[in-house]
Formats: sequence, C-alpha cells, structure tokens
Amino acid sequence: MIYKKKHITINLIYHFCMKIDYSKILKNNMINVFKDVLKIIEKNGLTEGHHLYITFKTNFKGVIVPGWLKDKFPNEMTIIMQYEYWNFRVTKDYFNITLSFDDIKSDLKIPFNSVISFADPYANFGLKLINNEINQKKIKKFQEKKSNNKKIDYKQNNIIDFNKFKKN
Repeated sequence: MIYKKKHITINLIYHFCMKIDYSKILKNNMINVFKDVLKIIEKNGLTEGHHLYITFKTNFKGVIVPGWLKDKFPNEMTIIMQYEYWNFRVTKDYFNITLSFDDIKSDLKIPFNSVISFADPYANFGLKLINNEINQKKIKKFQEKKSNNKKIDYKQNNIIDFNKFKKN
C-alpha cells in the first residue's frame, strides 16, 4: 500500500512539473469549435445564409484530394461549403465531403489538424487555427536573431532595462 501512494505522489509531481503547452491546448479547443460547427451542419444542414470558407494544407498527411486538384493547389486550398455539397460526414479526426469543382464532383478527406482556418461570413465569425509549423519557424527565427544580436536595443522593443537604474 505504501508503494502505491509513493507511486501516485511521484506521478503527481511529474505531471505538475511538466511544461504546460498552451499552444497545443488552445489549438485543440479551437479545433473542437470547428468540429462542433461541422457536427451541427452535418445534423441540420446549412441554415439561413450560413456558409463556410475552410482553408487547409493539401500536402498534410492524411489529406485526400484528387490528383488534379493537388497539382493545382500543392500547398493549401480554400473550399467553400454553401449550396451544393454531398456525402458530408464528420468523424473524430477528419471530415469527408464531396464538392463540385468545374462541374466535376470530387471527394475530399480533410483531417482536422490540416485545417489552417475557417470562417462563416454570414455570422461574421472565423478562426485561424494555430499552426505549430509556422510558430516553430518564428521561434527559430527569433532565437537566431537574438543570438546574432547579443545586445538588444531595449528602447526599440519598448523594454526598460532596470539594470541601468540598479545601485551597485
């Protein structure tokens, strides 16, 4: 019995000492908002004037689009979900939809993690989902800039250097 308590205590300490990944938490919640919107549409259809603009990465793992569309949009693509869509289904990790492009019906499978943004202009609502790839590039660029410029111009960055006012 003592071992079990000790094990639980160690696990609790480990979990509290872990770094909190706010970006990941925020992205998951924003994706859940998007999923909830799609589930409502799946159940009730698009009502009133609602329509969605959905931008996603076409080169993301798990995205399935016809080859000719992928050739036309190799990195990202925006689809409009409004009047004509078929075979719409929402799952835990992705959604399927058939849309018409130049009068050619095309089946799409779009994982939620590939979605960059979505908007409903009728509701004046939209979300830009956090893209960790872009965030990592910004962090790397900032770190490189910081290492290249050891001395930071604090006035330019609106940061006050309190060391200047410190008595020795």
